[in-house]
Amino acid sequence: MAETNFRKTVQNLPPNPGAEMLRYGWQRDDVVSLGQGEGSDATPDFIIEAAHQAMAQGKTHYGPVLGQAALREEISAYYKRIFDVDLAPERAFVTGSGTTAMHLALTSILDKDDEVIAITPIWKNLLGAVGLAQAKTIQVPLDFDHDNGWSLDMDRLLDAVTPKTKAILVVTPSNPTGWAMSKAEMQRLINFARERRIWIVSDEVYNRALYGARHAPSFLEVSQKDDLLMTVNSFSKAWAMTGWRLGWLTGPDFAEGIIRDIALYDNMGPPTFTQFGGIAALRDGEDFIMSQLNGWETNLNTIMTRLNDKPHVEIYRPESTFYSFFKVEGQDDCLEFGRQLIDQAGLSLAPGCAFGASCKGWMRLCFAVSEAKLESALDRLDKVIG
Repeated sequence: MAETNFRKTVQNLPPNPGAEMLRYGWQRDDVVSLGQGEGSDATPDFIIEAAHQAMAQGKTHYGPVLGQAALREEISAYYKRIFDVDLAPERAFVTGSGTTAMHLALTSILDKDDEVIAITPIWKNLLGAVGLAQAKTIQVPLDFDHDNGWSLDMDRLLDAVTPKTKAILVVTPSNPTGWAMSKAEMQRLINFARERRIWIVSDEVYNRALYGARHAPSFLEVSQKDDLLMTVNSFSKAWAMTGWRLGWLTGPDFAEGIIRDIALYDNMGPPTFTQFGGIAALRDGEDFIMSQLNGWETNLNTIMTRLNDKPHVEIYRPESTFYSFFKVEGQDDCLEFGRQLIDQAGLSLAPGCAFGASCKGWMRLCFAVSEAKLESALDRLDKVIG
């Protein structure tokens, strides 16, 4: 058969249940979808105008592979202003999305049969990126307690490390649980990794979505410039730029050449004019971020009011992100339950099994939508779960 000519690694990639559920929902015209991880707000006008001006000025040609110097400098200034971190512009690598940043990071450090310790639940695409590198993932799940929510057993995480461990993959704040690693936990983990020369790859895409604080902790706040640390970020969530496909990666001071060489073979760098929208976002986007966060928190209050008192629903108020992760008693097959919600109520959510082996039966609901759309979705959910 023709498909046998493709790489075995690609053919053997496990399916993505989240993507499959979205496709199932698209078969109906009346479905309310809260299954995809993006907000409903449009990109702010000041960002669009900056990109438009760049195009009008002829900034539509090839650019530096690791990004415009002005944007790399703006990322450096952003970390100083928001996190009080000194990050040299040469340590910031602009990428065509946060997903691309993660692929560049993992491609640069993983060899075949290396092991990656991943804290789960975790977005399926990140595990897929490890698989594409022909490395192996060891999943260490967060613990859940009804009274205290999600937490990490740090001893269990460290005990999972073996001589084959090349990297520890952390998503903080967590998609889908909303858990965020504390600065003390970060310090302990990076000290451990430094002693053993193990990489930490930290996906920090949601670090501006912590309720009650300006930002979630970042590994950059506890690291040294030559640590084996890469952090992934994106313009998608905080600045409502999902369709722009623009992100960045930070690395140690010796990583620039390696990342440039890989990016050269990947896409030769992100689109030029979009990066000027990124500069405007970092420079002038704080009011928009706070406005989004206030709207998300209002919706979160609505969800907790409507679901928290249902005795058959397991849910905990997330400290960050715009996701509610919950489980309904008796619904242990999240794929079957997800299809049931679509068929019976016209509601599409993301199945928990898309985020790791420990999450069967859980469902993720994205509440970064209008209040009216959220109320409609919760009414549809009530039709099925009561």
